[in-house]
Amino acid sequence: MTYCVAAKINDGIVFCSDSRTNGSIDQVGHYSKLHRFSLPDDREIFILSAGNLGITQSVIQKIRADLSNPSEFNLSNANFLPEVADYLGQISVQIQNKYLETGPTNGFDASVTFILGGQIKGEEHDVYLVYPEGNHICPPADKPFLQIGETKYGRPVLERIIRAETVSSTVMLCLLVSMENTLNNNLSVGPPIELLYFEKNNFTTNHLYCSFEDGNQTLQKLSVLWDTKIREAIASLPWLTKL
Repeated sequence: MTYCVAAKINDGIVFCSDSRTNGSIDQVGHYSKLHRFSLPDDREIFILSAGNLGITQSVIQKIRADLSNPSEFNLSNANFLPEVADYLGQISVQIQNKYLETGPTNGFDASVTFILGGQIKGEEHDVYLVYPEGNHICPPADKPFLQIGETKYGRPVLERIIRAETVSSTVMLCLLVSMENTLNNNLSVGPPIELLYFEKNNFTTNHLYCSFEDGNQTLQKLSVLWDTKIREAIASLPWLTKL
């Protein structure tokens, strides 16, 4: 299982992802699910991934390979982010179908889901959720975030806090709390946790980036403080005088 989330705010986009993969109950590994594509002074594109690891790696490898062929459509010559979302969806479907057509599936799940985000110079920054079927959506204006993987545990805090005008520092903390809630409720989601803030119009590779390993003191303090404040908030609610 995986948990990835991206929040689009007026000032930029915040990305957060776990790094645990599970081939089986006794086959656990760690792979980054945050993929970066930088063309300095022109575009910054980020992809979060959830689903079949082998399919995901094939998709990312294909995207990187296409960058060496300027005569074909690729991330370097796309004019708009929706074109990139279509391109990502097409590659994903092609590779999924390739492996599904090779023989009996026997329960094999080739599906992958992506969050695409970033900015092309001269255009607005944006985020898209790309489904296994290849189609994509944008987040609603009143809830400008997207999740993939194990989404239910981390969603409530996002719905209460994330708005387009929310400042980046608050959004980063909110995404970490969302991730921490998920870690506590699903053991198949795990560190290292990656957090990246892309500030709009920053077409360099110099972005705020943090990686939190297992047992990280910052995350532990955040978890304890969050629990404490939630308990205090519940205790401060007025008593129900009429039932």
